[in-house]
Amino acid sequence: MSTAELPDHVLVALRRIIRATDLHSRKLGKKTGLTTPQLVIIQAIGRLKDPTVSDIAKAVSLSLATVTTILNRLERNGVVNRARSSVDRRRVIVTLTEEGQTLRGSAPKPLQDSFVAKFSKLETWEQHSIVASLERVAAMMDADDLDAAPLLASGDEVL
Repeated sequence: MSTAELPDHVLVALRRIIRATDLHSRKLGKKTGLTTPQLVIIQAIGRLKDPTVSDIAKAVSLSLATVTTILNRLERNGVVNRARSSVDRRRVIVTLTEEGQTLRGSAPKPLQDSFVAKFSKLETWEQHSIVASLERVAAMMDADDLDAAPLLASGDEVL
């Protein structure tokens, strides 16, 4: 491959990543009616012991405001409940409803789960090389200062 063709190969690879993310998000939406961030939050609630909104936000690397917005939607749809702790009335605990438990058990794994599993099997030097290269690509696309959580979701898929 010639030097002149390299930028096209990079752009094609980026497009394939975007496309894979989009296809997985659509599959998840079609199967469960959930977005990737919603699923990740549902999984975190199921994993954590008596989580507060703040606990969930930390666990999924999303802002408190974003998690609150997602929880509002999930609560309206009967997937989660929020209630004051019986031990400490200042704490609001988030739990999954029966429907939320069912969704958690039946939903496909988020795309980032399979990515992390495969990435973890690479040699450390290769992991560092990939991170450095992708950070450089983000900078070349003027995206290095954009806030982003470690979620593979299409577009601004939050709610």
